[in-house]
Amino acid sequence: MYTPASICSCIIFVPGAVLGRGLSAGAKAKGGAAAPAKRYILDRQAGFILRQVVQRHIAIFTKRMLYELTPTQFAALAKLYEVGPCSQNRLGRLTAMDAATIKGVIDRLTKRGFTEVRADLQDARLLMVHLTGRGRKITESAMREAARITEETLEPLSKAEQGTLLRLLKRMC
Repeated sequence: MYTPASICSCIIFVPGAVLGRGLSAGAKAKGGAAAPAKRYILDRQAGFILRQVVQRHIAIFTKRMLYELTPTQFAALAKLYEVGPCSQNRLGRLTAMDAATIKGVIDRLTKRGFTEVRADLQDARLLMVHLTGRGRKITESAMREAARITEETLEPLSKAEQGTLLRLLKRMC
């Protein structure tokens, strides 16, 4: 099993870690038979390692996040806090959620009294999602906890490694 520090070093610092040992494609083994393809080692694959890192982060998030907010609910609240009222469609794009997901998230947040949906003042056909007063207060305290969650997630890395990891992950998005 990888530790968080070794997971990140495999992603970032180990060139050629994708395939295991074996003969290259097209090579011939003794006797002229086709050589076996390079072995696919799951533990060395970026997607598998990233999934393990995400699982670790989600476990930390679930344990520590206030008000039983899910990651998608928190993302919607934090983005509304950052940008102010916006359409559900735009909020979905800003938080990398598809239309069905963001609709369910907003429905649940509205049911809990954290958000409300109102017609836009300039265009009544457009529905805008707003934080309620309660939602704003909850978001402020949840954002403070989210910062601590991020610190715990990145804790196995030095400050320099944290910056490098975040820059590289952002480039991959």
